[in-house]
Amino acid sequence: MGFIIKEHFNDDVVLGIWEITEDYDTLRSFLNLDETDIETVEKFKNYQRKLEWLSVRSLLKSMLSHDSKIVYGPERKPYLKNNSYNISISHSKNLTAILISNKKRVGLDLEFMSPKILRIADKFLRSEELEAIDKEQEIYHLYLHWCAKEALYKICDKVDINFVTNLNIEPFKPKEKGIITGNVNNSYMNEKFTLSYFNLKNYSIVWCYKKI
Repeated sequence: MGFIIKEHFNDDVVLGIWEITEDYDTLRSFLNLDETDIETVEKFKNYQRKLEWLSVRSLLKSMLSHDSKIVYGPERKPYLKNNSYNISISHSKNLTAILISNKKRVGLDLEFMSPKILRIADKFLRSEELEAIDKEQEIYHLYLHWCAKEALYKICDKVDINFVTNLNIEPFKPKEKGIITGNVNNSYMNEKFTLSYFNLKNYSIVWCYKKI
C-alpha cells in the first residue's frame, strides 16, 4: 500500500502516513541505504521492527523526494542529519507516520486502539481528566489523551516530562477529527499547545506544531 496520506498544514508543516503492506525486500528496494543503515536494520531480530524501520525511511523519502539520514540525539529524539527539518515519528501495528517542518517544533503520535488502555488509564491521566472521559467513546477518548500527551512529550524534547504531573489535557468531546488543547508545565516552560487529531482505520492520530 505504501503512502496513503500526505497533507500540508500552515506554510511548511507536512504530515505523511504509510500503511505497511510490503515485505522486507520490497521496502528495502525503495531505499539507498549506507553500510551503517544496513547494519542497523539487519541487527533487529523482530521482523516487524525491521519493517517499521524501513517504512519510516521509505515514508520520509516519499515526502521529501530524496533519501535523508535520520540520527538520534539525547532522549532518542530524531533529527535529520543535515538539520533541514524538525521531525517527529510514530508507528503502531501497520501504520507509520511522520510530521516535518523546517520552521516549527513538531510532535506526533499514533496508536492502534485496543481495550488494554483501560487498565493503565490512571497511569497517565489526572483524576480530573479521568472524570471527563466520555464513557460512550471511552477507548477512543483515552487514546486521544494518550496520543496528545505523547505528542506534547515529543515536541518538548522528552525532557523533564511526567504525563500526570507536567501534562494536562483540557476537557473535549471526541469526534472523528477535531482540536485538543494541552498544557505543559515543568521546569522549562509553562505553555499551551493546540493539537489536531483524527481517527483512521481504528488508529488514533494526534499532532501539534509551534514556532521555535
